Amino acid sequence: MATLQKNSLQETVGGKIISLQTGTLAKQAGGSVTIHLGDTIVFSAATVASNPKEVSFVPLTSDYRERAYAAGRVPGGFFKREMRPRDKETLTSRLIDRPIRPLFPEGWNHETSIQSIVVSCDLVNDPDVLAITSASAALMLSDAPFNGPVGGVRICRVNNAWVLFPTWEERSTAELELIVAGKKDALLMVEGSSHEVTEEVFAEALEIAQAEINKLCAMQVELVNKSEASGRKVKKHAAPVPAIPAAVLELVKSRFTEPVRKHLRAKLDKHGLDEKIHEVKDAIKKEVEEKAKTDAVFADGVKHVSKICEEILYTESRTLTLVDRVRPDGRGFEEIRPIDILMKPFPRLHGSVVFTRGQTQAFCNTTLGTPGDMQIMDVIEGEYKERFMLHYNFPSFSVGEVRPERGPGRREIGHGALARRSLAVLLPPEEEFPYTLRVVSEIWESNGSSSMASVCGGSLSLFDAGVPMKAACAGIAMGLVLEGSKYAVLTDIAGIEDHNGDMDFKVAGTRNGITGFQMDMKIEGLSISIMKEALAQAKRGRLFILDKMDAVMPEPRKELAATAPRLYRIMIPTDKIGALIGPGGKNIRRLIDTYGVQVDVEDDGSVFIAGVDPIGCDQARAEVEALTLEAEVGKIYKGHVVSIKEFGAFIEIFPGKEGLLHVSQIDVKRVNRVEDVLKMGDEVEVKCLEIDENGKIRLSRKAVLSPGSENDSPGPRRDGPPREHSGGPRRGGGGGGRR
Repeated sequence: MATLQKNSLQETVGGKIISLQTGTLAKQAGGSVTIHLGDTIVFSAATVASNPKEVSFVPLTSDYRERAYAAGRVPGGFFKREMRPRDKETLTSRLIDRPIRPLFPEGWNHETSIQSIVVSCDLVNDPDVLAITSASAALMLSDAPFNGPVGGVRICRVNNAWVLFPTWEERSTAELELIVAGKKDALLMVEGSSHEVTEEVFAEALEIAQAEINKLCAMQVELVNKSEASGRKVKKHAAPVPAIPAAVLELVKSRFTEPVRKHLRAKLDKHGLDEKIHEVKDAIKKEVEEKAKTDAVFADGVKHVSKICEEILYTESRTLTLVDRVRPDGRGFEEIRPIDILMKPFPRLHGSVVFTRGQTQAFCNTTLGTPGDMQIMDVIEGEYKERFMLHYNFPSFSVGEVRPERGPGRREIGHGALARRSLAVLLPPEEEFPYTLRVVSEIWESNGSSSMASVCGGSLSLFDAGVPMKAACAGIAMGLVLEGSKYAVLTDIAGIEDHNGDMDFKVAGTRNGITGFQMDMKIEGLSISIMKEALAQAKRGRLFILDKMDAVMPEPRKELAATAPRLYRIMIPTDKIGALIGPGGKNIRRLIDTYGVQVDVEDDGSVFIAGVDPIGCDQARAEVEALTLEAEVGKIYKGHVVSIKEFGAFIEIFPGKEGLLHVSQIDVKRVNRVEDVLKMGDEVEVKCLEIDENGKIRLSRKAVLSPGSENDSPGPRRDGPPREHSGGPRRGGGGGGRR
């Protein structure tokens, strides 16, 4: 592997050679690295702002970009430069952020930026997962107080064999694909999809991935040592410790602790608990403000109240779970909140459902479209069409807030991608069900696990739309509270359990196995043994929800909704595509206008006809089939006169397909003038006598009127006027022999 930078090392990870390099490029960044796999190279740089900010969260930004030049391409679309991030770039930015963010110390308030750019792509190895490791390595080399390193791998199961860092081709046939990130001997993030694999297979993948992650982490430590040995020594920042006056701390504790203990045990719903906590918090703030008037110790005390209260709530809610073995809403650790399912709330929609679980409610709907509705995806490896879309919306009213809608953010894109992965593997093949599918999940209430409600609701809405899915799919969100050797795995976590817990592990699947998963840790890693326990518990929860779903709709509807388009697929020879489309699209436009349908033609000869009126679709389909039919010698056709010449008439036997009916073949008796028998637009039955080497068709009406008579006179062999006879009557009424 070529050396790009002065400090370079490589390791065999999962059978592939991975190289990390630093020391030459972007030396003004806090830390910069290139990671290499084949000819795919990702550059990552980490930079820390000099001055702190007044924020209550870690101000970390992770950005991943795929440059078209890396694959030798010019960006598609009107603007020939990269603009807003594509969905894949947004999702990869999240993949980088999620395992790295928990490893910053509490109170870190310097803006920290990680930028990863794909500078070379060999179109064999996907750069996205490499960016997790390179971003971590850049942070390790920077002055950020990062408690890494973190390594990331993609693992697939292909033909019953495990493959690390699979190629795009290998991924296309994989039964399981996941991205795993973690520290040495501890998992931090899992994301992926599978074709209904078992929990045991999933756990095996994690164990294999962890061993390779350990190698990537060791590489980063060695790279830092090598960089320091070459003279680049970086002093790490220390995270500031907020100075809270002891008097303020004691006052808040004395006023807040007992009330919050009481309210946590009162089995209140989300809004009830929030209301009680805000009441206590506001009362404390007023008391601190009053004391500040006479005591300087409390002068800036109000700004600390919320943080102290949050820490007390965090501690007390975890104590409730680990010590009292009780959840805030009174449920058991494996108990799922009440489920309510309202099918087809809006009849005109192709498929719709309102799925409610506790205080989380998702309105999911499915729309059936035509192949022309497919989304064109422009990614680094080229353009492709996406048949299945799932869009997740999270309006502010779902949590009782006021906020304008500004379009989907990273969270919406990420949750939608998770739900889509979970359902996509269960869809029927395009050959069997050629519709374009769009599912939209509108979150109308949220108190935890809205992405998994989107999976359940999305599955039911697809069933309601009549999509013949392989099986129903349900999702469940698992939580974890871990303190030393004590831990509790929680099924169907609510918002407060997600906020104050240590893990958010979402598992979706069917009765046969897992189809989608996503795990995020808020602590520094998770053991495989706890992960296995969470998987087993998630399966029990998933089966419980599937029972509820099956009780309402056990299988997809047999018929599509009356408002859904009827879609027919016809295969025509590729050399007939031009004839079907017609000059300037004339034929297609006529079909659309005449029958009220939509017609899409693919390069492989697939013709899709869609429309709400089945009769119109059938008529358009018959015409398309006729348009591409080939005449056969000896067959009788019903056609129309489209042109009259001195020597005969041209009959259109199929749309766009004409043959010559010579004057000698119009009738069993002699015809002097074509117009004596035929007029423009007349419908006539004719028999195909001959198709010459140029495809020209010779027809006979006489053969239909008097079977066998077509041989009396063969008529002309080529288009054009018959030869004039020098005298005497024409024999047999045929006239005009061979020219």
